[in-house]
Amino acid sequence: MMQILLDPKYLFTILLLGTIVFITYLSKRNENASDFFVGGRQFGWFTNGSAIAGDYLSAATFLGLAGLTFSIGYDGAFYTFSFSIGLTLLALFVAGPLRRLGAYTVADFVAYRFHSKRARIIAVIVVLAISGFYAAPQLLGAASILSMFFGTSYEFGILFTSLVMIFYVGVGGMKGTTLNQALELWIRLFAFIVMVAAAIYGGFHYQKILAVISDFSGTIANTGNYTENGKDIVFNGEKWYKSGLFNPNFWHSISMVIGLALGVLGLPHILLRFYTNPNAKAARKSAVMSIGIASLFFGLAVYLGVVGRAIFLEGNASTEVMKNLVTGGDNMVVPSIATALGGQWLLGFVIAGAFAAIFSNLSGLFIASSGAIAHDLYAKFSKKELTQKQRVRAGKWAIVFLGVFYGVLGLLVKTASIGHLVALAFTVGASTFAPIFILGIWWRGITEKGAIAGLVIGLLASLFMIFFSSVLPEALQFRVPGIITVPIGFLSVYIVSKLDGKVPADVNLFMRKVHAKEEIS
Repeated sequence: MMQILLDPKYLFTILLLGTIVFITYLSKRNENASDFFVGGRQFGWFTNGSAIAGDYLSAATFLGLAGLTFSIGYDGAFYTFSFSIGLTLLALFVAGPLRRLGAYTVADFVAYRFHSKRARIIAVIVVLAISGFYAAPQLLGAASILSMFFGTSYEFGILFTSLVMIFYVGVGGMKGTTLNQALELWIRLFAFIVMVAAAIYGGFHYQKILAVISDFSGTIANTGNYTENGKDIVFNGEKWYKSGLFNPNFWHSISMVIGLALGVLGLPHILLRFYTNPNAKAARKSAVMSIGIASLFFGLAVYLGVVGRAIFLEGNASTEVMKNLVTGGDNMVVPSIATALGGQWLLGFVIAGAFAAIFSNLSGLFIASSGAIAHDLYAKFSKKELTQKQRVRAGKWAIVFLGVFYGVLGLLVKTASIGHLVALAFTVGASTFAPIFILGIWWRGITEKGAIAGLVIGLLASLFMIFFSSVLPEALQFRVPGIITVPIGFLSVYIVSKLDGKVPADVNLFMRKVHAKEEIS
């Protein structure tokens, strides 16, 4: 037993879980809906900025982006660049006005803007759809790590992670979630910094290894033992170095930028975070801070992906590392790099960082979706006026339901790529909520029917392009179909609003509220 506890991966993971339990216990007092869903709106810009970055830098960034760079080279780095744009747009156009509104959930914005129960219900459906796409890859990452490094089954990994999140969010609410997210952000950022330092110390200088990789052409030594056909893997460095492995042409690249950049404006768990600031100024500062952290993180992820490819091409890493790089796919590149650079101690720290990324992002999804179910559906459509305790209790029961719902989704995506699954969630967000928030905040002419049309048509267009695009001509098939679905979402809102013409009577009052000067808000 003692030997297991002294194993770095067990030691760091137990320390992480113990810290989560401690913070959650300290944050368990949630006396009213404001405490549970938005943390009493008491978090300053530093704490909330850390939490926003923690929410945003999920398993897709900690594991997936380095993995995509490792796998597809230039296009993987471009993928990372596309993710980084969205937070800037959020800070410029949405963060301040959203906080001035002072609501509890994303669907609240839709309901308040258009005074519509129908719009609220549809917004909840879209929240659950986006959160489902986003939660599934986080659970995939957790289960994959537990399976590969702790010897558990994939199914156990899904069950364990779901139970941790039910406790984590159900007991701590937004207060515990925010504090844990802030801590977990700095854990995984420090893990990346340590890995980068170890790589530089080991001689993996960026320009040098990039040149070696781009010149490589042939088979990779010591990989045949782990492939299904028993043959060494063939790699072409020139193709990896240039665009084309993921995005075959310019339009695919543009489609990715549109889908991923605008997708941030449609992520419920990110938007919700701005309700927790005490005022609009703090919300904007939180957004700016999260931009800085995320930009640093993305740059480190690209570098580590290149380091991973260099280690793999050398072919002389340990048997464990070579096996994991072959059989683990894109998702296990970062832990494999950690093992190669720093042995079991660095691996243990990185595994804890990966769990921190997964727990942080999942907790945001749980709290956003529980608000959609308990606040936007149960409380708003209940036949009786609920007490504050009843609202909190409804939120906790919603979290139990979500644990089961997300767990089932996690079981269905066992062989998928984390980074690409998250991109699909961004596509849905960009095509649904992004038009509603941008036009709802900055255009007086949007109407209830226009908003409903945008949400419904944007969601259906996204789901069609994700699941059924193969029936279309090849020129219209995109991995990230933002170039098609996002214009459809915006045009649906604009055209139907123009045809409808029934602009809410209090539109000027709403605009004054969300665009008020700081001393008035």
